[in-house]
Amino acid sequence: MSPSPSRLLVPVLLVSILAPGPARSQEHPQAFVGARILPIVGEPIEDGVLVVHRGRIQSVGPRASVSIPGDAERHDVSGRVLMPGLVDTHSHVAGPAGADGSDPMQPECRVLDAINVRDAGIQKAQAGGITTANLMPGSGHLLSGQTVYVKYKDGRTVDELLIRDTDGKIAGGMKMANGTNSQRDPPFPGTRGKSAAIARTRLTAAQEYGRKLETNANSPDKAPERDLGKEALLEVLNGDRVVHHHTHRHDDILTVLRLQEEFGFRVVLQHVSEAWKVADEIAAAKAPCSVIVIDSPGGKLEAADLDWKTGAVLEQAGVLVGFHTDDPITDSRLFLRSAGLAVRAGMTRDGALYGMTMAGARMLDLEDRIGSLESGKDADFIVLSGDPLAVSTQVLETWIEGVKVFDRTNPEDALFANGGYGASRPQTFTWCCHEDSWGDE
Repeated sequence: MSPSPSRLLVPVLLVSILAPGPARSQEHPQAFVGARILPIVGEPIEDGVLVVHRGRIQSVGPRASVSIPGDAERHDVSGRVLMPGLVDTHSHVAGPAGADGSDPMQPECRVLDAINVRDAGIQKAQAGGITTANLMPGSGHLLSGQTVYVKYKDGRTVDELLIRDTDGKIAGGMKMANGTNSQRDPPFPGTRGKSAAIARTRLTAAQEYGRKLETNANSPDKAPERDLGKEALLEVLNGDRVVHHHTHRHDDILTVLRLQEEFGFRVVLQHVSEAWKVADEIAAAKAPCSVIVIDSPGGKLEAADLDWKTGAVLEQAGVLVGFHTDDPITDSRLFLRSAGLAVRAGMTRDGALYGMTMAGARMLDLEDRIGSLESGKDADFIVLSGDPLAVSTQVLETWIEGVKVFDRTNPEDALFANGGYGASRPQTFTWCCHEDSWGDE
């Protein structure tokens, strides 16, 4: 749903008219005082203080040791819990679409070109405390395109949500998949063996393309014709773009690790329903795992052995464990529940909270910016009504780079959090004589 004028147009006008740089509201520091702070790296801080300024964390610590600037705007968050914004390493919010049915591997496709920032899913993700996400195309291909890492801001265009590296390059990975999703009629593979063979053939062709480019770097007339797909695969092979690989069954997981060892690309294993069966092999490959936690029966046969204990088994094996929603498979508003269910099945509390924040940041190569509450990092954090693992806890506020994007006391935001009429419409239609009408008299 498009952010209403009160959430979008007014802030934009204020920025454009009153402040040439950061939002005017960030001209002065903001101090959040009295909460129990979970910095993720380090011990919990009782009666803590978080000071943010111009989109960054200035300081964090106990009230007795943090100096609050005299011109700071104070927020009393006594009795609340404050922690970093959640990181969703695998989501389909905002309708990101990549490859079509013409080929099983289409690395030239970018979900950047297929994201609707007016999608109501963004506001719902804010309501769930998610501040950063990896938006991915689907898994019906062996390779369905380039993913994009975003901040869930209230933006008018996708460019306002994009995360960029220090060189200005748009941050993102590459989505690959195996198992049954990508098995269908030619030109798609019909078996697991053929799936791996196609992926191996395309990666080998990209290696050869790279060698020809290097050999003919000083002879442009002899260089191969530009190939956008092979260029993108070279980014994978060079380690510049992480592969986010959909995989469920234990044998499919091992196939991914086999390809990773052969071609040397960096990989994050996504879903990993049967990872608990091959945890030692995953640990030996040093492959991070982003786990989906499903709390209801059903789904595909290859996920039949999905188990809540996956996070615990992987943690005990020494694997970096994160979580994701795969939204709309699980609801972004309920993301914290994933950590709670993982702890119920044996994962440590610290490990689960790390998995919701810092582990995801590391999987997206963003650990220097997000995932923990530390001085100098982006001011992405959430204010909770209670313990993050308690089923009764609610996300009260979500802040991204020092700007509040969700406030449960705001009726419009509460609608996204709780659901109801209008919470999922792509836009609001208003007639001249009706406040808000779709045929209502």
